[in-house]
Amino acid sequence: MALPQPDPNLTCLVTGASSGIGAELARGLARRGLGVTLAARREDRLRELAEELAAEHDIRAETISCDVSEIDDRKRMKDEIEERGLTVEVLVNNAGYGSGGAFVELDGDKEAAMIRTNVESVVALTHAFLPAMVERGRGAILNLASLIAFQPVPFQATYGASKAAILAFSEAVHEELRGTGVTITAVCPGPVRTEFGEAGGFGGADDKIPGFVWLEADKVAGDALAGLDKGERVVVPGALNQLAAFSGHYMPRALLLPVVRRIWPVE
Repeated sequence: MALPQPDPNLTCLVTGASSGIGAELARGLARRGLGVTLAARREDRLRELAEELAAEHDIRAETISCDVSEIDDRKRMKDEIEERGLTVEVLVNNAGYGSGGAFVELDGDKEAAMIRTNVESVVALTHAFLPAMVERGRGAILNLASLIAFQPVPFQATYGASKAAILAFSEAVHEELRGTGVTITAVCPGPVRTEFGEAGGFGGADDKIPGFVWLEADKVAGDALAGLDKGERVVVPGALNQLAAFSGHYMPRALLLPVVRRIWPVE
């Protein structure tokens, strides 16, 4: 199985762990008895979550304040993990953010910064920890993509492109790793009830997306970890989202884009 047996010297590094899906992924790993290293910019939230997980599951829970978009921060994080005598057996690249609105009206610097966070950091951290996993012949990487990765979405052009890149990257490396004992999985959630939408500038989606479409963060995390444990290439939580992913992947763009523009909650 992709997920390791509990060991005090092994850790699961979870970026963007301070809230939402990242926090639920950390909880899911801790329930399996696995130690976690929680990384994000909001250190106070990380400490609260680490204390919760250590108390409830008797595991080693470490925290590191880190902005994964910064090269120096990423290197420092890796060095600190090694200095604490820990080996990263599972890497969860969850940190990321989005934006909403007509591309021409958005802040260009922030759109470019989104690519650094959503794409560059995933590629860099995967390469930082993957070679050692391959050398050991075991390990697992989970990358947070999105349902939006399966089709371009007007008014979320940069965010959609970043998640499409993560899906393509993960699928390609998954195939490269065949036979190594190491797996990489992309999880592609649809609408999830977290702070993400408001923080990304496209809140108010509740008004346009029916309630039955929404998933809770713990459901997404549970499906993601189950898929990671099986070594699956892609996980799309929820039957409706699986249908949407299929449609987005195979429907001609000339037909798809006008439909998406009308129904998507950002404009």
